[in-house]
Amino acid sequence: MGLGVGIVGLPNVGKSTTFNALTKAQNAEAANYPFCTIEPNKAIVPVPDKRLGALAKIVNPERIQHSTIDFVDIAGLVRGASKGEGLGNQFLSNIREVEVVLHMVRCFEDENITHVEGGIDPIRDIEIIETELMLADVQQLSKKIDRLTRMAKSDKDARGALEVAQALFHHLDDLQPASTFADRENPYFEALNKELRFLSNKTVIYGANVDEDGLLEDNMYVQALQNHAARVGADVIKLCAKIEEEMVALEEEEAAEFLQELGIEESGLEKIIRTAFEKLGLISYFTAGAKEVRAWTIERGWKAPKAASVIHNDFEKGFIKAEVIGYEDFLTCKGESGAKEAGKMRLEGKEYLVKDGDVMHFRFNV
Repeated sequence: MGLGVGIVGLPNVGKSTTFNALTKAQNAEAANYPFCTIEPNKAIVPVPDKRLGALAKIVNPERIQHSTIDFVDIAGLVRGASKGEGLGNQFLSNIREVEVVLHMVRCFEDENITHVEGGIDPIRDIEIIETELMLADVQQLSKKIDRLTRMAKSDKDARGALEVAQALFHHLDDLQPASTFADRENPYFEALNKELRFLSNKTVIYGANVDEDGLLEDNMYVQALQNHAARVGADVIKLCAKIEEEMVALEEEEAAEFLQELGIEESGLEKIIRTAFEKLGLISYFTAGAKEVRAWTIERGWKAPKAASVIHNDFEKGFIKAEVIGYEDFLTCKGESGAKEAGKMRLEGKEYLVKDGDVMHFRFNV
């Protein structure tokens, strides 16, 4: 769907280790030195959803297929990235292509793992990365302002865009992110963001990478990160990237037992995937039949014909009606036939807004 999550952070904070665990494959080299990831690593990751298993118990399908989300492992940024330090320009352009940023922050001490800044300080690390993103936005916007200035001499619309662009430039130049710009609802800002894809306007999730002890009790680094996130309205998800990577080789039941032994109810990676899915504005509806139980990914707010198009474009073109059963009703009635008998199946038309968890079957003309 063209939406993705970019994993960013300073070198050696656990980005590639997290990526390895996310993709259940060792296809991002995790090494103890900066810039071991040169090209961005991309992967399509299944979204954990227990509802699929519950549906499968009723339908007994041949296979189960989850919704997916794209993750991109972006090489470590350093001070001066906006000026090209550490191959910074290349990596910043990779971030521009994603919609959500997973900002990995190191929240543990280990003398065997070097830190490019010489010590552990999550807030300093965050400020380094976010400053580089804002400075990169300033550079992009400066070029746009030059073009708008020339156009504004004869174009009234360009004058309006120039006024907003200049106000935003001063905002960014004061090291304030585009996400806090006061005139964000202005159509000119929206047009500028659509064209330039401001790095400092991305939705951010902070990943607090801790050691095993830090999983059970928040250390001072995690607490500092949580306080910062609360001020800027971001989510913090705590995980031990090394443990998550080690769990890759375990069967599902073994992994659950391992988490239980650690005193954890849910994997940090599962929380990251689900949170990122939500932040991207995505939901899932289900189809349930003998061949497969499947989650289909759509954007929140899509109407039934548009939702049908993710199965096949012809479904949208020839849409007639959608047979809809709520997820809970499907379980309670033990399947489609029971839902029909109980009057829980609804026929919905073209204006129906699909809800997360709807079990659907589409009627269409070829």
